[in-house]
Amino acid sequence: MLTKSDLMYDLPEKLIAQHPPKVRGSCRLMILNRKEKTFSEIEFSGISDHISPDDALVLNDTRVIRARLKGTRESTGGAVELLLLEKITPVLWKTMVRPGRRCRTGNVFSFDLTLKATVQEELGMGRALVEFSSGGKTEELIHSAGTIPIPPYIKRASDEMDNVRYQTVFAQNDGAVAAPTAGLHFTPEILQRIQNTGTSIDYLTLHVGPGTFQPLRKELLAENTMEEERYDVSSQTLNSLRKCREKQGKIIAVGTTVTRTLESIDIYSSRNLSESTSIFIHPPYQFRNVDVLLTNFHLPGSSLISLVGSFAGLDLIMEAYKKAIEEKFMFYSYGDAMLII
Repeated sequence: MLTKSDLMYDLPEKLIAQHPPKVRGSCRLMILNRKEKTFSEIEFSGISDHISPDDALVLNDTRVIRARLKGTRESTGGAVELLLLEKITPVLWKTMVRPGRRCRTGNVFSFDLTLKATVQEELGMGRALVEFSSGGKTEELIHSAGTIPIPPYIKRASDEMDNVRYQTVFAQNDGAVAAPTAGLHFTPEILQRIQNTGTSIDYLTLHVGPGTFQPLRKELLAENTMEEERYDVSSQTLNSLRKCREKQGKIIAVGTTVTRTLESIDIYSSRNLSESTSIFIHPPYQFRNVDVLLTNFHLPGSSLISLVGSFAGLDLIMEAYKKAIEEKFMFYSYGDAMLII
Protein backbone atom coordinates (compact mmCIF):
# COMPACT_ATOMS: atom_id res chain seq x y z
CA MET A 1 0.00 0.00 0.00
CA LEU A 2 1.15 3.52 -0.77
CA THR A 3 2.41 5.67 2.08
CA LYS A 4 3.16 9.33 2.70
CA SER A 5 6.82 8.51 2.10
CA ASP A 6 5.97 7.73 -1.54
CA LEU A 7 4.98 11.40 -1.97
CA MET A 8 8.27 12.84 -0.73
CA TYR A 9 11.00 14.57 -2.72
CA ASP A 10 13.85 16.95 -1.95
CA LEU A 11 13.39 20.54 -3.09
CA PRO A 12 16.14 23.17 -2.92
CA GLU A 13 14.82 26.14 -0.96
CA LYS A 14 15.87 28.52 -3.72
CA LEU A 15 13.19 26.99 -5.99
CA ILE A 16 10.33 28.04 -3.69
CA ALA A 17 8.90 31.15 -5.37
CA GLN A 18 8.79 34.06 -2.93
CA HIS A 19 7.20 36.49 -5.38
CA PRO A 20 4.88 36.16 -8.38
CA PRO A 21 6.32 36.52 -11.90
CA LYS A 22 6.78 40.16 -12.88
CA VAL A 23 4.14 39.71 -15.58
CA ARG A 24 1.04 37.57 -14.93
CA GLY A 25 0.86 34.73 -17.45
CA SER A 26 4.59 34.68 -18.21
CA CYS A 27 5.54 31.68 -16.09
CA ARG A 28 6.89 28.43 -17.49
CA LEU A 29 4.39 25.67 -18.29
CA MET A 30 5.44 22.03 -18.34
CA ILE A 31 3.28 19.89 -20.64
CA LEU A 32 3.09 16.36 -19.27
CA ASN A 33 1.66 13.82 -21.71
CA ARG A 34 0.41 10.83 -19.72
CA LYS A 35 0.01 8.51 -22.70
CA GLU A 36 3.35 9.25 -24.33
CA LYS A 37 5.13 9.83 -21.00
CA THR A 38 6.79 12.92 -22.43
CA PHE A 39 7.63 16.37 -21.09
CA SER A 40 7.81 19.64 -22.99
CA GLU A 41 7.84 23.30 -22.04
CA ILE A 42 6.15 26.49 -23.25
CA GLU A 43 5.35 29.90 -21.78
CA PHE A 44 2.00 29.84 -20.00
CA SER A 45 0.53 32.41 -22.40
CA GLY A 46 0.61 29.72 -25.09
CA ILE A 47 -1.75 27.40 -23.22
CA SER A 48 -4.57 28.11 -25.69
CA ASP A 49 -2.69 26.02 -28.27
CA HIS A 50 -3.37 22.97 -26.10
CA ILE A 51 -7.11 23.55 -25.68
CA SER A 52 -9.69 22.55 -28.31
CA PRO A 53 -12.98 24.29 -29.24
CA ASP A 54 -15.08 21.41 -27.86
CA ASP A 55 -13.36 21.51 -24.48
CA ALA A 56 -14.61 23.10 -21.26
CA LEU A 57 -12.17 25.04 -19.08
CA VAL A 58 -13.37 25.07 -15.47
CA LEU A 59 -12.17 27.76 -13.05
CA ASN A 60 -12.66 28.36 -9.32
CA ASP A 61 -13.95 31.93 -8.83
CA THR A 62 -13.45 32.05 -5.05
CA ARG A 63 -11.89 35.23 -3.71
CA VAL A 64 -9.26 35.32 -0.96
CA ILE A 65 -10.36 37.46 1.97
CA ARG A 66 -8.16 39.54 4.30
CA ALA A 67 -8.32 36.64 6.73
CA ARG A 68 -5.19 37.03 8.89
CA LEU A 69 -5.51 39.23 11.99
CA LYS A 70 -2.62 39.75 14.40
CA GLY A 71 -3.26 41.00 17.92
CA THR A 72 -2.73 40.32 21.60
CA ARG A 73 -4.52 38.54 24.41
CA GLU A 74 -5.93 41.26 26.67
CA SER A 75 -5.16 39.58 30.00
CA THR A 76 -1.51 38.79 29.29
CA GLY A 77 -0.39 40.82 26.27
CA GLY A 78 0.73 37.61 24.54
CA ALA A 79 0.74 37.62 20.74
CA VAL A 80 -2.15 35.92 18.97
CA GLU A 81 -3.17 35.38 15.37
CA LEU A 82 -6.65 34.68 14.05
CA LEU A 83 -7.36 33.17 10.66
CA LEU A 84 -10.94 33.85 9.59
CA LEU A 85 -12.45 30.64 8.23
CA GLU A 86 -16.20 31.14 7.90
CA LYS A 87 -18.55 34.05 8.51
CA ILE A 88 -21.58 33.01 10.55
CA THR A 89 -22.93 36.56 10.99
CA PRO A 90 -21.25 39.90 10.25
CA VAL A 91 -19.55 39.77 13.68
CA LEU A 92 -19.48 36.03 14.46
CA TRP A 93 -16.72 33.99 12.76
CA LYS A 94 -15.35 30.48 12.83
CA THR A 95 -11.60 31.00 13.16
CA MET A 96 -8.29 29.25 13.63
CA VAL A 97 -6.39 30.57 16.67
CA ARG A 98 -2.60 30.53 16.87
CA PRO A 99 -1.10 29.54 19.20
CA GLY A 100 -3.84 27.02 19.91
CA ARG A 101 -3.39 27.24 23.68
CA ARG A 102 -4.95 30.71 23.56
CA CYS A 103 -8.14 29.17 22.19
CA ARG A 104 -10.13 29.20 25.44
CA THR A 105 -13.74 30.23 25.95
CA GLY A 106 -13.90 33.76 27.33
CA ASN A 107 -10.45 34.85 26.13
CA VAL A 108 -10.48 38.37 24.67
CA PHE A 109 -8.13 39.44 21.90
CA SER A 110 -7.36 43.04 20.93
CA PHE A 111 -6.40 44.25 17.48
CA ASP A 112 -5.55 47.58 15.91
CA LEU A 113 -8.05 50.39 16.14
CA THR A 114 -10.83 49.51 18.61
CA LEU A 115 -11.45 45.97 17.40
CA LYS A 116 -11.78 43.11 19.90
CA ALA A 117 -12.72 39.43 19.63
CA THR A 118 -14.08 37.17 22.36
CA VAL A 119 -13.90 33.37 22.17
CA GLN A 120 -17.49 32.12 22.42
CA GLU A 121 -16.88 28.42 21.85
CA GLU A 122 -13.92 26.08 21.44
CA LEU A 123 -14.31 23.85 18.38
CA GLY A 124 -11.19 21.70 18.72
CA MET A 125 -7.97 21.51 16.68
CA GLY A 126 -7.24 25.19 17.33
CA ARG A 127 -10.60 26.30 15.94
CA ALA A 128 -12.94 28.61 17.80
CA LEU A 129 -16.11 30.58 17.34
CA VAL A 130 -15.30 34.23 18.11
CA GLU A 131 -17.47 37.32 18.30
CA PHE A 132 -16.01 40.67 17.24
CA SER A 133 -16.93 44.00 18.81
CA SER A 134 -15.79 47.59 18.49
CA GLY A 135 -16.86 51.13 19.12
CA GLY A 136 -17.71 51.64 15.47
CA LYS A 137 -18.31 49.79 12.24
CA THR A 138 -17.12 46.34 13.22
CA GLU A 139 -17.28 44.72 9.77
CA GLU A 140 -15.16 47.48 8.26
CA LEU A 141 -12.66 47.23 11.11
CA ILE A 142 -12.30 43.45 10.61
CA HIS A 143 -11.46 44.12 6.96
CA SER A 144 -9.05 46.93 7.87
CA ALA A 145 -7.23 44.85 10.49
CA GLY A 146 -6.91 41.80 8.27
CA THR A 147 -4.22 41.00 5.72
CA ILE A 148 -4.06 38.55 2.82
CA PRO A 149 -2.89 35.20 4.30
CA ILE A 150 -0.04 34.26 1.99
CA PRO A 151 1.25 30.70 2.55
CA PRO A 152 3.78 29.87 5.31
CA TYR A 153 6.49 28.84 2.83
CA ILE A 154 6.63 32.42 1.54
CA LYS A 155 9.13 33.83 4.02
CA ARG A 156 8.08 37.47 4.05
CA ALA A 157 5.19 39.60 5.21
CA SER A 158 2.29 40.11 2.81
CA ASP A 159 2.30 43.43 0.99
CA GLU A 160 0.18 45.46 -1.43
CA MET A 161 1.38 43.36 -4.35
CA ASP A 162 -0.18 40.26 -2.78
CA ASN A 163 -3.57 42.00 -2.60
CA VAL A 164 -3.57 41.85 -6.40
CA ARG A 165 -1.35 38.93 -7.38
CA TYR A 166 -2.53 36.41 -4.75
CA GLN A 167 -5.94 36.72 -6.35
CA THR A 168 -7.18 35.42 -9.69
CA VAL A 169 -8.39 37.96 -12.25
CA PHE A 170 -11.79 36.22 -12.23
CA ALA A 171 -12.23 36.04 -8.43
CA GLN A 172 -15.79 36.98 -7.45
CA ASN A 173 -17.02 35.19 -4.34
CA ASP A 174 -15.41 36.07 -1.00
CA GLY A 175 -14.51 33.23 1.32
CA ALA A 176 -11.10 31.63 0.68
CA VAL A 177 -8.07 31.74 2.97
CA ALA A 178 -5.82 30.54 0.14
CA ALA A 179 -5.85 31.20 -3.58
CA PRO A 180 -6.69 28.53 -6.16
CA THR A 181 -3.14 28.97 -7.40
CA ALA A 182 -3.38 27.30 -10.80
CA GLY A 183 -5.78 30.10 -11.75
CA LEU A 184 -3.30 32.84 -10.84
CA HIS A 185 -1.57 32.54 -14.22
CA PHE A 186 -4.56 33.58 -16.33
CA THR A 187 -4.97 37.11 -17.67
CA PRO A 188 -8.13 38.51 -19.28
CA GLU A 189 -6.30 38.36 -22.62
CA ILE A 190 -5.39 34.67 -22.25
CA LEU A 191 -8.96 33.81 -21.25
CA GLN A 192 -10.34 35.79 -24.19
CA ARG A 193 -8.00 34.01 -26.59
CA ILE A 194 -9.22 30.64 -25.28
CA GLN A 195 -12.86 31.71 -25.52
CA ASN A 196 -12.37 33.00 -29.06
CA THR A 197 -11.56 29.47 -30.22
CA GLY A 198 -15.02 28.33 -29.10
CA THR A 199 -13.93 26.72 -25.85
CA SER A 200 -16.47 27.01 -23.04
CA ILE A 201 -15.16 28.79 -19.93
CA ASP A 202 -17.07 27.76 -16.84
CA TYR A 203 -16.95 28.64 -13.16
CA LEU A 204 -17.61 26.98 -9.84
CA THR A 205 -16.82 28.08 -6.31
CA LEU A 206 -14.91 26.21 -3.65
CA HIS A 207 -13.68 28.34 -0.75
CA VAL A 208 -10.18 27.06 -0.09
CA GLY A 209 -9.61 26.38 3.61
CA PRO A 210 -6.48 25.93 5.74
CA GLY A 211 -6.54 22.19 5.07
CA THR A 212 -4.78 22.84 1.78
CA PHE A 213 -1.56 23.48 3.75
CA GLN A 214 -2.00 20.71 6.31
CA PRO A 215 0.42 17.79 6.04
CA LEU A 216 -0.99 14.32 5.82
CA ARG A 217 -1.15 12.97 9.38
CA LYS A 218 -1.26 9.23 8.67
CA GLU A 219 1.58 7.32 7.04
CA LEU A 220 -0.78 5.07 5.05
CA LEU A 221 -2.38 7.26 2.39
CA ALA A 222 -5.74 5.50 2.56
CA GLU A 223 -6.08 6.37 6.26
CA ASN A 224 -5.97 10.14 5.74
CA THR A 225 -8.94 12.49 5.63
CA MET A 226 -9.49 16.13 4.66
CA GLU A 227 -11.47 18.95 6.19
CA GLU A 228 -14.81 19.76 4.62
CA GLU A 229 -14.97 22.69 2.22
CA ARG A 230 -18.07 24.31 0.77
CA TYR A 231 -18.67 24.37 -2.97
CA ASP A 232 -21.26 25.79 -5.33
CA VAL A 233 -21.79 24.63 -8.90
CA SER A 234 -24.45 26.37 -10.98
CA SER A 235 -26.90 24.63 -13.30
CA GLN A 236 -25.34 26.71 -16.09
CA THR A 237 -21.92 25.16 -15.47
CA LEU A 238 -23.42 21.68 -15.19
CA ASN A 239 -25.22 22.16 -18.50
CA SER A 240 -21.98 23.29 -20.15
CA LEU A 241 -20.11 20.24 -18.87
CA ARG A 242 -22.80 17.92 -20.21
CA LYS A 243 -22.57 19.62 -23.63
CA CYS A 244 -18.81 19.15 -23.54
CA ARG A 245 -19.30 15.43 -22.92
CA GLU A 246 -21.84 15.22 -25.77
CA LYS A 247 -19.32 16.81 -28.15
CA GLN A 248 -16.63 14.44 -26.85
CA GLY A 249 -14.58 17.39 -25.69
CA LYS A 250 -12.33 17.35 -22.65
CA ILE A 251 -13.14 18.81 -19.25
CA ILE A 252 -10.06 20.77 -18.15
CA ALA A 253 -9.84 21.36 -14.41
CA VAL A 254 -7.85 24.43 -13.42
CA GLY A 255 -6.33 23.33 -10.15
CA THR A 256 -6.85 20.76 -7.44
CA THR A 257 -9.82 22.62 -5.92
CA VAL A 258 -11.76 22.40 -9.19
CA THR A 259 -10.72 18.75 -9.51
CA ARG A 260 -11.94 17.89 -6.01
CA THR A 261 -15.23 19.65 -6.66
CA LEU A 262 -15.84 18.00 -10.02
CA GLU A 263 -15.00 14.59 -8.60
CA SER A 264 -17.52 15.17 -5.78
CA ILE A 265 -20.52 15.86 -7.99
CA ASP A 266 -22.80 14.32 -10.57
CA ILE A 267 -22.53 16.55 -13.65
CA TYR A 268 -25.87 15.18 -14.82
CA SER A 269 -27.65 16.83 -11.93
CA SER A 270 -30.22 19.33 -13.20
CA ARG A 271 -30.04 21.74 -10.27
CA ASN A 272 -27.57 24.07 -8.61
CA LEU A 273 -25.30 22.15 -6.26
CA SER A 274 -24.35 23.75 -2.96
CA GLU A 275 -22.79 21.22 -0.63
CA SER A 276 -19.55 20.27 1.12
CA THR A 277 -16.78 17.89 0.14
CA SER A 278 -14.05 16.22 2.14
CA ILE A 279 -12.87 14.02 -0.71
CA PHE A 280 -9.24 12.91 -0.42
CA ILE A 281 -7.93 11.64 -3.74
CA HIS A 282 -5.08 9.17 -3.59
CA PRO A 283 -3.82 6.37 -5.87
CA PRO A 284 -5.45 4.31 -7.14
CA TYR A 285 -8.37 6.52 -8.10
CA GLN A 286 -10.58 6.42 -11.19
CA PHE A 287 -11.41 9.97 -12.33
CA ARG A 288 -14.97 10.43 -13.52
CA ASN A 289 -15.26 14.04 -14.59
CA VAL A 290 -11.76 15.46 -15.19
CA ASP A 291 -9.84 14.77 -18.41
CA VAL A 292 -7.03 17.35 -18.27
CA LEU A 293 -5.50 19.02 -15.21
CA LEU A 294 -3.69 22.34 -14.95
CA THR A 295 -1.83 22.60 -11.67
CA ASN A 296 1.15 24.13 -9.91
CA PHE A 297 4.01 22.16 -8.32
CA HIS A 298 3.06 21.03 -4.82
CA LEU A 299 4.58 20.36 -1.42
CA PRO A 300 6.06 16.90 -0.76
CA GLY A 301 3.91 14.64 1.37
CA SER A 302 0.77 16.72 0.74
CA SER A 303 -2.78 15.85 -0.28
CA LEU A 304 -2.19 17.93 -3.43
CA ILE A 305 0.70 15.85 -4.76
CA SER A 306 -1.36 12.78 -3.87
CA LEU A 307 -4.10 14.10 -6.17
CA VAL A 308 -1.83 14.88 -9.12
CA GLY A 309 -0.07 11.56 -8.59
CA SER A 310 -3.45 9.85 -8.85
CA PHE A 311 -4.18 11.70 -12.09
CA ALA A 312 -0.91 11.22 -13.94
CA GLY A 313 0.45 8.15 -12.20
CA LEU A 314 2.67 8.59 -9.17
CA ASP A 315 5.87 7.35 -10.84
CA LEU A 316 5.38 9.73 -13.76
CA ILE A 317 4.67 12.67 -11.46
CA MET A 318 7.77 12.03 -9.38
CA GLU A 319 9.78 11.85 -12.61
CA ALA A 320 8.22 15.16 -13.72
CA TYR A 321 9.10 16.77 -10.39
CA LYS A 322 12.68 15.52 -10.67
CA LYS A 323 12.92 17.02 -14.14
CA ALA A 324 11.36 20.29 -12.95
CA ILE A 325 13.98 20.57 -10.21
CA GLU A 326 16.79 19.83 -12.66
CA GLU A 327 15.41 22.48 -15.04
CA LYS A 328 14.99 24.96 -12.16
CA PHE A 329 11.23 25.41 -12.40
CA MET A 330 9.82 27.49 -9.55
CA PHE A 331 7.54 25.72 -7.07
CA TYR A 332 4.36 26.31 -5.04
CA SER A 333 1.83 29.14 -5.07
CA TYR A 334 3.76 31.79 -7.00
CA GLY A 335 5.71 29.25 -9.04
CA ASP A 336 5.42 27.68 -12.48
CA ALA A 337 2.67 25.39 -13.74
CA MET A 338 2.08 21.97 -15.26
CA LEU A 339 -0.57 20.90 -17.78
CA ILE A 340 -1.28 17.18 -17.52
CA ILE A 341 -2.93 15.93 -20.72
